[in-house]
Amino acid sequence: MAFIQCSFESRVLDIAAGMNVVLPQRDGHADGRPFPSLFLLHGLSEDHTIWSRRTSIERYAEDRGIAVVMPAGGRGWYVDNADGPAWGTFVADEVPAAARAFFPLSHRREDTFIAGLSMGGYGAFRIALSHPDRFAAAGSFSGALDMAGRPANSDPDWRAEFSRVFGDLEALPGSTNDLFELVRRLDPVDRRRLRLYQCCGTEDFLHDANVLFRDHARSLGLDLTYEEGPGSHEWGYWDVAVQRFLDWLGLPGPQPDGQPEEDPDSASQS
Repeated sequence: MAFIQCSFESRVLDIAAGMNVVLPQRDGHADGRPFPSLFLLHGLSEDHTIWSRRTSIERYAEDRGIAVVMPAGGRGWYVDNADGPAWGTFVADEVPAAARAFFPLSHRREDTFIAGLSMGGYGAFRIALSHPDRFAAAGSFSGALDMAGRPANSDPDWRAEFSRVFGDLEALPGSTNDLFELVRRLDPVDRRRLRLYQCCGTEDFLHDANVLFRDHARSLGLDLTYEEGPGSHEWGYWDVAVQRFLDWLGLPGPQPDGQPEEDPDSASQS
């Protein structure tokens, strides 16, 4: 595996932006096929280096033959912020385009996944639900999934931060930043083909919100896998969660040098 620290000019944010990339080495893919990719998002108080510092994501990706792209997201909740920075457009549009330009990543929807923890779990679901034509699956680990309901129950400092990001908080429910609304808006075909994986610890302060989203998504027919068990809002839980998500994706894993892989044109479309 290669570990790449990448700085590039973001035209969306008008800054030098960062992403870390874990990339399988070409000797496992002698036929030159581009790699499937997971866009892996960090939480509120962290940055694009955290997944590689707090987990063994490089080893997990190597075992499964997948590239992992870990972009910076600031404290922007992976939406286009009311006060300016377009973090949603950056992660949904600019990061995949840049990563595919720099590295041998597949452009196919069937090979493209997104996941994250806490704020990143919200961001992963928001981006996938907004662009089901681009992502085959999305994962949320202890995600802050009920952002439309949360500001009303927050103290003044949190309400000020949420207002900076989302704008008028009274207009947040029913908007394109409300996951419950995005599920309602999904085309019936996309409800069946977009796979969602969701997990949360039973001791996590976001557990109740996760149960609400699970029940809502299932009531509308989404293909949602939900797992819960003992755990709180911490890295021991997320280190296990990302491994379970990668297993759930059902990737074939790396092939021995010279061993042909399944022809992507013959693979079934999900």
